Amino acid sequence: MGTPRLTDAAPSVRDAATVVVLRRDGAEGPSVLMGQRGAKAAFMPSKYVFPGGAVDAGDAMVRLAAPLSDALHAGLSARSSRPPEALAAAALRELAEETGQIIAAPGTGCPWPGFDGLCPDPTPLRFVFRAITPPARPRRFDARFLLAPAEALLGDPDDFSAAEDELSHLHWVPLHQARALDMPFITEVVLAEVQAIAEGQETPGVPFFDNSGETSVFHRL
Repeated sequence: MGTPRLTDAAPSVRDAATVVVLRRDGAEGPSVLMGQRGAKAAFMPSKYVFPGGAVDAGDAMVRLAAPLSDALHAGLSARSSRPPEALAAAALRELAEETGQIIAAPGTGCPWPGFDGLCPDPTPLRFVFRAITPPARPRRFDARFLLAPAEALLGDPDDFSAAEDELSHLHWVPLHQARALDMPFITEVVLAEVQAIAEGQETPGVPFFDNSGETSVFHRL
């Protein structure tokens, strides 16, 4: 019998944050902002997703335009060692980078492009979902999904000219059409939660798909 081949260590779980922007003024009803990941992306290639990504070390140093609401602070702090302000800052940074859309207010001390004279503003954000990527994936994230109204965007909601190239085909997708897109399972689940919120039929608590252990557990925070 030959010597067993060593395998790569399992990927660590990284904190991540995502913004689901909900627009209610469309002719086809409520819609959300989505884009398509590249075909060669290591994580979820070619899938339609909401703007978001991993928390950077610098996110903890960002000065926010306002304190987190009590509900947002409590939700992002639950079962987490990451400062909730860093999660909110990461979500707003990723939104700005991937779509060119900004949720901010006048302020200083924000160390990334696009916020000149502004600081990311967590005031409109609502914590609506959390999910940890299951094992046996090339990358794993502990992702928090934050809902924001399109009215909170500072610029033209249809202008994506300042977006970086991580997401393509950025557009507003009517909720009733969104599931026709090629998207990850968890994105479909988040969409169902957002639709319930848009219709005023949400269940109390924040859904949490917890895959940190050997079995998947669903509960509400």
